Amino acid sequence: MIDEKNQNPSVEGYGPSSSFLLDIAPLVLTAIILMVQFFVFKDFTPHIPLACGILITGLFMKLRGRDWDGMEQRFLKVVKIGLPAILILMGVGMLIGAWIIAGTVPTILYYGFSIFTPSSFLVSVCIICAIISLATGTSWGTVGTVGLAMMGIGLGLGVPAPLVGGAIVSGAFFGDKMSPLSDTTNLTPAAAGIDLWEHIKGMLPTTVPAMITAVLIYAWIGTSYGSDSVDMSSIEAIKASLASNYNLSVITLLPAVVVIGAAVMKMPAIPTVLVGVVVASVIAVFMQGVGLHDVFDVLQNGFKSETGLEIVDQLLSKGGVMSMTWVVTLTIFALAFVGSLEHYGTLKAIMAKLDKVIKTRFGLVISSYASVIGVGTIIGDVYTTLVLPGRLLKDKYQEMGYKRTTLTRAVEDCGTLLSPLIPWNMGGSFVAATLGIATITYAPYAFACWLSPLFGLLWLALNKFIPRETPSVPVSEHVVVTSNNI
Repeated sequence: MIDEKNQNPSVEGYGPSSSFLLDIAPLVLTAIILMVQFFVFKDFTPHIPLACGILITGLFMKLRGRDWDGMEQRFLKVVKIGLPAILILMGVGMLIGAWIIAGTVPTILYYGFSIFTPSSFLVSVCIICAIISLATGTSWGTVGTVGLAMMGIGLGLGVPAPLVGGAIVSGAFFGDKMSPLSDTTNLTPAAAGIDLWEHIKGMLPTTVPAMITAVLIYAWIGTSYGSDSVDMSSIEAIKASLASNYNLSVITLLPAVVVIGAAVMKMPAIPTVLVGVVVASVIAVFMQGVGLHDVFDVLQNGFKSETGLEIVDQLLSKGGVMSMTWVVTLTIFALAFVGSLEHYGTLKAIMAKLDKVIKTRFGLVISSYASVIGVGTIIGDVYTTLVLPGRLLKDKYQEMGYKRTTLTRAVEDCGTLLSPLIPWNMGGSFVAATLGIATITYAPYAFACWLSPLFGLLWLALNKFIPRETPSVPVSEHVVVTSNNI
């Protein structure tokens, strides 16, 4: 622990220097290391490159005659701001495991696959992937399991692979963006300092019309490829496996109803998640016959499905606190890296450039979109893309009297949803490698992903859904360090 009496007097960070290149050097060098990790080593784990970024920023601090202590205090402060989101993510790990053994996720999957109709294949793919991603909070997991299965069925129907890929990505990343179980959905508002449910509500004006439009387009395109003679055996096998291994009923959906109800009542996120865990655990014991010790083990280590059907086992072998260590540690590294850049002066240097164009509401929102797309394109790491622009522009929104929900919506529209459309981004690289199709071929058909930011621009032009901050409700960074505000 650093003695506050001996701390750097400039704990809040330095302003821009006379050299913009020197100010952004740590960010640029870290971006290069990330690119090497992604494209040379073919490794999509950005933890160590971000740790290197913190060290690089510290070295530049020394080169400029500044000490480490102030920077450390700053990035620890930023990490502290993200602690509620980290706790939620750990709770979500327990919640996913509990929902699986309670039969909640299997029930959602069963009825999700029941809506599949070969005559409207693309629509079915998009909706099924959206439902599963909403229920599990993971776009990558959805793409890697159900997405692969849908790709195989699509090829059998004669539907072009890019079309199927676009429908898969649209549904999977829509669900990821809107799910309170998603890591990106929790991290984005935490970085900008706003409430989780407020953030989700703020995304509705762009996400819902984009998804509806996408489904209508898939329905129109799909009429050329649908067929009622397709072999449905794989879908029926999945449903049979779920039905034979779980007691599926309306009661198993109760944990989801409880979580949704708590969200509607604006109950704090952490107790909402924990209540969902308790309700699901009780149902697992009394309806599914799971032992109490086994429940505890699943909450800690996750569930290992052994139905004998590979795709079902892949879908249901999830959850547990330990399953969140990858994303929790990455969140800490990303927050610490952005915090070190804040102290060094990188963000203020960039903000000084943006201040020249941010004079109006239009300039503010356009700068938000541009900064997110810029970071996502240059760095390629989703988590840094979600954190850095939020930290960069949150105070500007407060200064100009606009709610930060517009900022976090822009971050998710251009960060979460455009991630799978950029070939060298983590999202695009993963989808391309998993589905076996080039990013550039399916990207035009991932309608929900690129329509969402376009709707954001439409609302900006019409001055709709750009809410003002209520003067009587102060917006300060410290409010996010309690679960009541996440």
